[in-house]
Amino acid sequence: MEKKQSFDLLFCSSFFAFLLVLWPAMSQEVENQREFDYNTNGTRGPAHWGDIRPEWHTCRTGQMQSPIDLLNQRVRIVSHFTDLKINYSSSNATLKNRGHDIMLQWSGSAGYMEVNRSRYFLRQIHWHSPSEHTINGRRFALEAHLVHQSQTGNIAVIGILYNIGQPDYFLSTMRQHFIDISTTQRDKLLNVVNPSRLRMRSSLYYRYIGSLTVPPCSQNVLWTIVRKVRTVAPDQVNLLRVAVHDDSNTNARPLQPLNNRNVQLRIKASVEGAE
Repeated sequence: MEKKQSFDLLFCSSFFAFLLVLWPAMSQEVENQREFDYNTNGTRGPAHWGDIRPEWHTCRTGQMQSPIDLLNQRVRIVSHFTDLKINYSSSNATLKNRGHDIMLQWSGSAGYMEVNRSRYFLRQIHWHSPSEHTINGRRFALEAHLVHQSQTGNIAVIGILYNIGQPDYFLSTMRQHFIDISTTQRDKLLNVVNPSRLRMRSSLYYRYIGSLTVPPCSQNVLWTIVRKVRTVAPDQVNLLRVAVHDDSNTNARPLQPLNNRNVQLRIKASVEGAE
């Protein structure tokens, strides 16, 4: 009898964990970020996001929150996988100031990423400085988030990390647009923008299940962090911060507990169409 109860408990725990992973992260990031900030000593800072609105409670109670430290001892290496495919295309886009970051939002079909035969369509890209994710405790100068959504509402994000160095090509093509939005503080409609110019081809990437890093902090987000660290010029990072006019030197959420989640480093994956 005792063995049966133990088996039933284990089965139920595994079953609900399985359902949790499958449950879609339906809530997108907030469009207006002015209700919260990144001041760790203030009442609207990251430690209090979950108290500002009832629908943001996951920021405080969630057990699968992002960002995390991608520590070597936590990472399980998975080799010879070809489960990630990227097929981006040019489309019209709008540049927006959301309050703490600059977001480039595609209005048409900008392509998709495909993971295990599930397609996630590219919706937008935005930037955090310094980086939100760290590798072995190391924080980087900048992190780009490419946010995708499936037809069923599931969210997948590709993260790209940047060190200070040579200018980033994609940001160079956007420089004048960033200057314009900094001056006018209004949304700017752009002509065709090609996300493939991000040039993020890599044969190694981290994979884990986490959350959005801004309210409502929705969970069950599929994260793919490109292991190859790219470079960005100091003035490019500064321009992204200046353009939002939020009087802050950062828009990076503090690291969150791992809580026994699996983190994989996938090797020799086929990343198609990224350049």
